[in-house]
Amino acid sequence: MNKRKTEGTKKKSIWKLILGFLIFEMIFTGITAPLIVFHGPFENVKKTVVGAAMTTLSHQYIAKLFLSDEEINKILGENVVETIQQDNAPINFKNTHDSNIEREDISDGRKFKGYMLIVHDPTRVKVGYSKKLGVEGELTSQIARDNGAVAAVNGGGFTDSSSGDSKWTGTGGKPVGILMSNGKILYNDLKEDEERDVVAITKSGALLVGPHSLKELNELGATEAISFGPALVVNGRGTIKSGDGGWGIAPRTAIGQRKDGAILLLVIDGRQTTSVGATLKDVENIMLQYGAVNATNLDGGSSSTMYYEGDVINNPCDPLGERSVPSAIFVK
Repeated sequence: MNKRKTEGTKKKSIWKLILGFLIFEMIFTGITAPLIVFHGPFENVKKTVVGAAMTTLSHQYIAKLFLSDEEINKILGENVVETIQQDNAPINFKNTHDSNIEREDISDGRKFKGYMLIVHDPTRVKVGYSKKLGVEGELTSQIARDNGAVAAVNGGGFTDSSSGDSKWTGTGGKPVGILMSNGKILYNDLKEDEERDVVAITKSGALLVGPHSLKELNELGATEAISFGPALVVNGRGTIKSGDGGWGIAPRTAIGQRKDGAILLLVIDGRQTTSVGATLKDVENIMLQYGAVNATNLDGGSSSTMYYEGDVINNPCDPLGERSVPSAIFVK
């Protein structure tokens, strides 16, 4: 009996040691990991984390807890995105009666995976919006179904917040900038002649990106528009001149257009073990590889969603699935 009792006591002691070691490792890692990230030798890791944290309103504390404002601003200043004036010469696309949509898998083999839709007829691409705009957003898939869409991606950002101090976690009801659908302005907080990054499509199917005022959009014949950016490709040239764009690694949504008029819709999954996410530079490179002459970033993060032929085909990173958004870009 005493022998069995001794063996049982030894086993309990071993398990206590193992449990104690695991708890120590968790505490040690929790304390040292941020110090290694922000004050260790891995500069690229630090820059990526700072960029990702500072492009949100709810997670800036991650960087500010370990770095001074001067250090943060120095890191952010290393990312230069050039503003290039888009050549808005009239274009007559020849494939506006081509109803084909191509779907391709996107992967760099290590960091991320996603999907690209190539919509040959640009006049099929429209802006959709929540039926309760200003109060509550809707899922991208629901906006798509409401409009009888074949495909859709999430559109512009929003500023509403849930109860308490948490920002960017609200209902998705209130957009920012301008929201125009089928020639009708549904929301606009731009001042007179104020230019802001937009994603707009003209009646002829031309994609407009970069800073534009409402007056310019009207003069260029825009019928669909939302506000977001930055523009990543303008007149066939990439806009990121140094760094990775400064927004860190995250899920991404983007739109571009080839010279023949075909619209490129891109979604990259992120914040998952199988797909960490992409930088803005990654998105720029993909758009250039696919022949984009103009392309711009759309709302990313938890909002990044791609709907195609009745299903959401990517994996939104929010644990609850799709996020409610005020607007979507869909293919009729």
